[in-house]
Amino acid sequence: MVFATTAPVLAATDDGKVADFLLNNGMEVVVVPDHRAPIVTHMVWYKAGSADEPIGKSGIAHFFEHLMFKATANHAAGELNRAVAEIGGSHNAFTFYDFTAFYQRVAPSALEQMMGFEADRMRNLSLTDDDIKTERDVILEERRSSIDNNPQAVLEGEVDATLWQNHPYRIPIIGWMQEMEQLNRADAIAFYNKYYNPNNAVLVVAGDVEPETVKALAEKTYGKLPRGPELLPRVRPVEPEQNTKRTVTRSDARVSLPSFSTRWVVPSYRTAEHGEAEALDLLAEILGGGTRSRLYQQLVVKQGIATEASASFQGDMLDDTQFTVHGSPRGGASLADLKAAADAEVARIAKDGVTSEELDKAKDRYVRTLIFAQDEQDYLADMYGSTLATGGTVKDVEEWPDRIRKVTPDQIKAVAARYLVSDHSTTGYLLPKTEN
Repeated sequence: MVFATTAPVLAATDDGKVADFLLNNGMEVVVVPDHRAPIVTHMVWYKAGSADEPIGKSGIAHFFEHLMFKATANHAAGELNRAVAEIGGSHNAFTFYDFTAFYQRVAPSALEQMMGFEADRMRNLSLTDDDIKTERDVILEERRSSIDNNPQAVLEGEVDATLWQNHPYRIPIIGWMQEMEQLNRADAIAFYNKYYNPNNAVLVVAGDVEPETVKALAEKTYGKLPRGPELLPRVRPVEPEQNTKRTVTRSDARVSLPSFSTRWVVPSYRTAEHGEAEALDLLAEILGGGTRSRLYQQLVVKQGIATEASASFQGDMLDDTQFTVHGSPRGGASLADLKAAADAEVARIAKDGVTSEELDKAKDRYVRTLIFAQDEQDYLADMYGSTLATGGTVKDVEEWPDRIRKVTPDQIKAVAARYLVSDHSTTGYLLPKTEN
């Protein structure tokens, strides 16, 4: 019954239709009507993330996300926080490899005010040396608490740095500590002036609004900003051919349960050949997408050698991405035995493929999850924002369910055989530290 729905289920959640238009200064605006509740999610996505940072300035994208909450020429520091709190809304921001996003979730009557705040800090930020020092201390402490004090996070950073030999995805989003310590006001201003302009941003508004209203408000606020300098295409260093098997091991006294993760470099939706990214999405679902997946059924339920076993595909990247298989042993099972069993499941799909029934059930689960997720307004905004910020279009989002439905068993087998090659993988092992 799920598949009786049509692609426009992604376009809007009721009788509204997604609108997509450009302001005169080059800012793209997407409106996703959703009239089920008197709430609106307002997001600004900048096409600049950690992978766009200058060499030697790792962490500047995330650092600048923090600095965007400082004073502007028109608003004191903390004024946005107070305005959102007074109306019972919520707001935050996040930095990823390919984009940085800022959002508020408020009543529709506050939309113009939120647009005013975001338009103001897009070009009128006023940074002092004290701002730089204070916020730099904040991100350094964030690095210590979220990465350096977390054995799993430390290992993941080392695995990324090993998997990616040349691409900036090898650098942590938060940055390397020794480079973060040197970030200064000149670095921040240079990053701001280069990337924080309307023609390098996407505005997504999802909620109880009409496109005509949003367009008028966007022209009144963002439309007054001058167009920024034209940016060159986002061309990053290209990965060399993956032709070795690599392992990274970390032992730590704080680890009680060992685990492994094996990763492969694979194409994303932006870099894949026709149908490959959709097939990789469904391969991750079939292999390790939940309790009905092969890894879970074989390793957790039948063999009883794993406490958890999963697979994932991060498809919404500007460049190539990674496919990951993860697991932790149970009872007396060894990590080596679990890893071998997981490898066998991957090899079995690459050799024998999947059945049509298995694939159809995976499609049902995948699209059903997507439909249910649309109950969250911020998910709708995220879906459009992340796609457009990495070179996609509204049409790509709307047609995605139909492309998923067209994937064949032969395509699943082909991507498994082509990309999930054991001799081209990088595996990280997290182990308890013994006395020896």
